[in-house]
Amino acid sequence: MKMDDVSTYTSRKSGSFPGLMARKSELCLPVTAQSKPKFRVKAILGHCLYRRVVIWTLVILVLFSLTLFNPRLTARSRDVLDLVHTSKGVTDDIETPAVAGIMEQNGKIDDIKETHQESLTKEEGVVIMDEDEQAADETANGPHWLRYKHLDGYFNGLRALVPFSDYVPEYPKLSKARRSEPSPTVHHSELPKASAYVPHPAYDSDEYVKTHVPVKRCFLDEDKKVPAPDVYAYNGVPQGQAKAALGSYDLLGIREDVCFDRFGRYGAYGLGYELELGGTGEGLDTEHEANSAVWEKSGKINYEDVDWAAAQERCVSANEGRFFTGNETRDFELAQVGRQKMDRIAVVIRTYVGFQWTSHALLNFRAMINELNLKSGGEYDVHFLLHVRDNNAPIWADPATVQNILDVNVPPEFHGLCTLWSEAQMKLYYPGNFGDTFENPSNGDIHGVYRSAHLPLQHFAMMHPEYAHFWNWEMDMRWTGSYYEFFDRLGKWGAEQSRQGMWERASKYYIPGLHGSWENFTDIVDRETKESGRRPIMGPVVFTGKAGLADGEVLLPSSCAAGSDMSQCGVGEDADLITLNPLFDADESGWVFAGDVTGYDTQYEKPPRRCAIVTASRLSRRLLRVMHEETWRLHHSMFSEMFPPSMALHHGLKGVFAPHPVFLDRRWPQKEIEKAFNGGRDHTSGGHGSPFDLTNEHNHKGTTWYYNSEFAGLLWRRWLGYAQMDGRGDNGGRAGEGTERGGPKEEEDPNNSGRLCLRSMLVHPIKWENPAEQE
Repeated sequence: MKMDDVSTYTSRKSGSFPGLMARKSELCLPVTAQSKPKFRVKAILGHCLYRRVVIWTLVILVLFSLTLFNPRLTARSRDVLDLVHTSKGVTDDIETPAVAGIMEQNGKIDDIKETHQESLTKEEGVVIMDEDEQAADETANGPHWLRYKHLDGYFNGLRALVPFSDYVPEYPKLSKARRSEPSPTVHHSELPKASAYVPHPAYDSDEYVKTHVPVKRCFLDEDKKVPAPDVYAYNGVPQGQAKAALGSYDLLGIREDVCFDRFGRYGAYGLGYELELGGTGEGLDTEHEANSAVWEKSGKINYEDVDWAAAQERCVSANEGRFFTGNETRDFELAQVGRQKMDRIAVVIRTYVGFQWTSHALLNFRAMINELNLKSGGEYDVHFLLHVRDNNAPIWADPATVQNILDVNVPPEFHGLCTLWSEAQMKLYYPGNFGDTFENPSNGDIHGVYRSAHLPLQHFAMMHPEYAHFWNWEMDMRWTGSYYEFFDRLGKWGAEQSRQGMWERASKYYIPGLHGSWENFTDIVDRETKESGRRPIMGPVVFTGKAGLADGEVLLPSSCAAGSDMSQCGVGEDADLITLNPLFDADESGWVFAGDVTGYDTQYEKPPRRCAIVTASRLSRRLLRVMHEETWRLHHSMFSEMFPPSMALHHGLKGVFAPHPVFLDRRWPQKEIEKAFNGGRDHTSGGHGSPFDLTNEHNHKGTTWYYNSEFAGLLWRRWLGYAQMDGRGDNGGRAGEGTERGGPKEEEDPNNSGRLCLRSMLVHPIKWENPAEQE
């Protein structure tokens, strides 16, 4: 759930809770450079009371300035610029995070740069931020990151493409032992050619068929004349593009040596050709040199009469022999004989009545269905969970009402994928008294979507036993690469993770440039956990007032049995929860909804809680069953982003944070990333100093993945070929300000590098795409 989403119960007045939240999130940022109405000094000073206030204010400011700039009274005057950064326990006085091999016995920290570099020399490709990577504007007021230089390499295009072996990132700087020169300039006179990108298994190979049921090809049409199209990518990366500051491609098994332009990504789904040919008409007004390669094999597909629900069903039916059924008895029998069977997974996208569908939204969800379902032989299904805000609409009783709602709110090609729900329906499904709430800052109803977006997903899971896992997804998220590669690789990585130290690793951002390899990161987390004095979490947690499940607690797998190698505990076990941001301890974190806990005895302390901001995550059927029982039988609930992780914590389920690549728009020093994003209790993202504290969330503004990000939308629209204000200028720059860059004029200039080509990355939030949507 995004904090800026507003459901029906919320007033849209300036004094409403979401309005207040929107203003609070900007408190730490400098005032926009746009002109403001003038005020009359004479009118203020003409009032005797105001005159005295102004005089005393000036006197205090003069005294403060004399004190501030007296070197004998303060030896660190520059720290005034870091007031925002230090507002919640993240101060320059905080101990630098303990890195394996850095902490001395007396507790002091050696020089991070030298010692940490020495500890990572075994890892080829480790990046080390040089100390000379300093701020561009030391006079900028507000958050510390406004002083860091903007990065330009993201906007290098196809003419700057190089093989990955020749790639030198603009940021972070590589170890001097490997690279001492700046990124070389590359400019090709001709654009490279894209090729089909296939991240799926080689379904037709002898090796695959030996152990798996053969995969039958799937088509968009009933006559089997239009096969599922390919996405296209370029081998290589534009020279100078920055590496991810947070997370890793290699760790998750996602390719980093290819990039995608807008036509290779979306051309197969209607980008770049006319409505009359069955396309969207989008992209015709952008630079489009040499984009025809994406249609050489498939042609320009006419999507006018495509029925995605029917296409999904045909694909699954043709390949039903590959999958488990959801019936536990039958699936046990299937697992004992024949070739390997697979679990099926649902991707459930939350939408609502009134959502403004655009051509780019069509492109995104066509891609998702094609790549996840049709190209995989039915391994995934895509569904839309449509929130009907009119609680009086008889959506479970009158088919005509349902059809009318679909006709008005959803494109016809997606009608068969929609499941309608309402808050009134949730009150019927989860009746009864939910008891007291510790805190309810939104003043919302316990059945409302703002506080309990998990309820309709729980209900959906109970109605669909054929799926083993459910990805909870949102309409304003985009992935520049193949959706199959993303979802498949995260699922496999989650299964490979050990339960030993699982919750502790998940509470911290992984910063490869500082932490080194994943193994080194694991050692760092283990050491920090020991130094904190806190006991590592293993299995269900016990707390005062906890009520058990009807069938008892979930048992740990056999790999965790006494006497076993605990580093292998849980390895090979599917994760019950995979999140895309850290699973942080909400207690004393400063996160505004940390106390929104309902149904527990308020005479005791709040139960232990974990949370992951942004509800996008994968939940197992087992976890959703637990959540369902906790809701209907025990009448427990928590805020949307906190309930699934907390239930996994309480009942000993396997929860992991998948450190996917996240990029920064500026040249952050590595130590500052650690301080800002792992500045909470015991060097985690939770507790005091959390990056999810309302006063610290400004640090996410320049990332590619967070609900309040400004950089995500800017980069995405530049990638789509639209000119954007570059967000640079006085006082560090702000979104919507600066100089207009990109667009056809700049991309078509033969002296420039052409249209953008980005590696696979998540961007969020994308509230609009074509600038015409703003008019």
